[in-house]
Amino acid sequence: MTPSETGIAQAARRMLSAKAEQFTESVIREMTRLALKHKAVNLSQGFPDFAAPAEIKEAARQAVADDINQYAITWGAKPLRDAIVEKFERTQGVRVDPEREITICCGSTEAMMSTMLAIINPGDEIVVFEPFYENYGPDAILSGATPRFVKMRPPENENSVWSFDEKELAAAFGPHTKAIILNTPNNPTGKVFTRDELEFIRDLCVRWNAFCVTDEIYEHILYDGTEHISMARIDGMRDRTIVINGMSKTYSVTGWRVGWAIAPPEPTASIRKVHDFLTVGAAAPLQQAGAIALKSPQSYYDKLASDYSVRRERLLKILSAAGFTVFKPRGAYYIMTDISRFEFPSQQFPADTRDVSFAKYLVEKIGVAVVPGSSFYNNSADGSSQVRFTFCKKESTLAAAEERLARLHA
Repeated sequence: MTPSETGIAQAARRMLSAKAEQFTESVIREMTRLALKHKAVNLSQGFPDFAAPAEIKEAARQAVADDINQYAITWGAKPLRDAIVEKFERTQGVRVDPEREITICCGSTEAMMSTMLAIINPGDEIVVFEPFYENYGPDAILSGATPRFVKMRPPENENSVWSFDEKELAAAFGPHTKAIILNTPNNPTGKVFTRDELEFIRDLCVRWNAFCVTDEIYEHILYDGTEHISMARIDGMRDRTIVINGMSKTYSVTGWRVGWAIAPPEPTASIRKVHDFLTVGAAAPLQQAGAIALKSPQSYYDKLASDYSVRRERLLKILSAAGFTVFKPRGAYYIMTDISRFEFPSQQFPADTRDVSFAKYLVEKIGVAVVPGSSFYNNSADGSSQVRFTFCKKESTLAAAEERLARLHA
């Protein structure tokens, strides 16, 4: 680059937001692009490659045919809000007001961002477990929050689960804590937080007068008898919890972008204002279809979990046979793995970027796309021995991955 070009580039950077300079593009979405480029099997981004339920697709087609094609009410079409109320009460035993406590957004991603912008003030801190879903870091930066990270420890054996140190979590809270972000079932670890863990977090929220913002998008994808418990149903947390959820994972429609925030009236009023000026509203015909989807019988959710359990076991066996150390998930549809067994030249895989180099090697040479573990940690070195796989894929996709991963040697 010439001195003139350097000067132009520096001048251009001065015109851009300093916030956007603090984070990169999504690593997960980048890996999908690399999968397409190299014609690799995509086990990186968490979108199903199988069809959504026929009844839900038909409901969307019918909504368009019925001319539900103009703006819905900014905070959400009433049939969808009513369906959310009914379902949340049926599954969690908590009754909410559809007129004052629900905001429909353009996916759970926007619901989280609108929530953060609605509750955060300069100097506020948020507590985040890591490894974390990669959006939470940029969400904190864009909203002006200072994150306080608390590490979860990987399972020591097949019968144990990801865990956290209660003293470390307690130390992360303080007078400036505005909220804790809790993702359960968790992406990327598959951890499902227990009632005892939720009650411990509850006590900290009450002590420090903090919100708990819960991302519950994987609520129905559970294994081994685990139960999803929303923080909103824990005693003392009804008025401190903001529940983020959506249609994407439960109904296999990640491209529809219909999500929501359930919150007490006061934060809901702020969330609605932010949402209005961010996106105005989610797609009206897809909201109508969502109202139908949420009325699915319990048998639908039971079969969803059962089908994913089969896929989980399939990929666990594939990865173990290929030489990965696997951490068995209890929820969601991801498997975190340790790649330490793989012996590659150190110059090819520097210690602090081993996961990134390994992920690129997999997609370019082996033909399987994964997510490097560093994208889930504040300090990238903490995830340098991990990569994440997803199993929300049809059998032919998993079989293709098995064939290609057999080329690896631990």
